Amino acid sequence: MNRRSLIAAGTAALAGAAATSATASSSSDAPAVSAALSIAGLGLPVIEGGRLRNYVFVALRLQLGRGKTVEQMRPKEAFFRDALVKAAHRTPFTVAGDWTRLNEQALSAAVVSAANAISGRGSITGVEVVSQSPRRRTGMPTTR
Repeated sequence: MNRRSLIAAGTAALAGAAATSATASSSSDAPAVSAALSIAGLGLPVIEGGRLRNYVFVALRLQLGRGKTVEQMRPKEAFFRDALVKAAHRTPFTVAGDWTRLNEQALSAAVVSAANAISGRGSITGVEVVSQSPRRRTGMPTTR
């Protein structure tokens, strides 16, 4: 091995180490992404005038609080589903005049409230409604 190849190999190794340390320092400066539990395919009723008008299937992403992991919360997913369906039948999350979507703020508040009883206060910090897809899209009143 001659001196030129030795110097070139040393320079390449130093450049690689510098890039690795720069990447590590930039990732430690970035805020940590909180863990999230996904709940998909949850059918909630649309009730208006005391009658069942439609079902809307929602997908949710629950933002977990500090100290909670997805592995801790996954066994409680069935309890979240059950509590949300019961809350939707007790006080529907309907949007007035629209049978194809649900009120996202009321839905989020119900999930956070149920989470306090299911997994403890602060275990769920936020709820994101990822998607809403209605069962029936025809024969609905038009919104203006």
